[in-house]
Amino acid sequence: MIGRLNHVAIAVPDLDAAVALYADALGAKVNAPQDEPDHGVTVVFIELPNTKIELLHPLGKNSPIAGFLAKNPAGGIHHICYEVQDIVAARDRLKAAGARVLGSGEPKVGAHGKPVLFLHPKDFQGALVELEET
Repeated sequence: MIGRLNHVAIAVPDLDAAVALYADALGAKVNAPQDEPDHGVTVVFIELPNTKIELLHPLGKNSPIAGFLAKNPAGGIHHICYEVQDIVAARDRLKAAGARVLGSGEPKVGAHGKPVLFLHPKDFQGALVELEET
């Protein structure tokens, strides 16, 4: 069921500084920021040869990232994203196994324009897990 690692998401308090770090200090390919109002974030994808890093910054007062940064002012790893071929089948299998899907349980369109779901961190050793349909 689980596919390749799509990305690791890092919440950052200063998006410009984080972009500069990856672009200048590490020499990484940095994509342009994109606002994701449905998720309350601005994202920047850093492309690596084998995966991506997603920088997350709050977009609006009700951003879930604002709450994360309130608890972790320096930022930190927010979630990991795995690819799945069929997100509804993956959701149903995980729910049958006792995993909790966050939100309504229905996939939303993510930053890559593909369906995504988030799984409760208490069900995955404290890690927030995102699933993205390939």
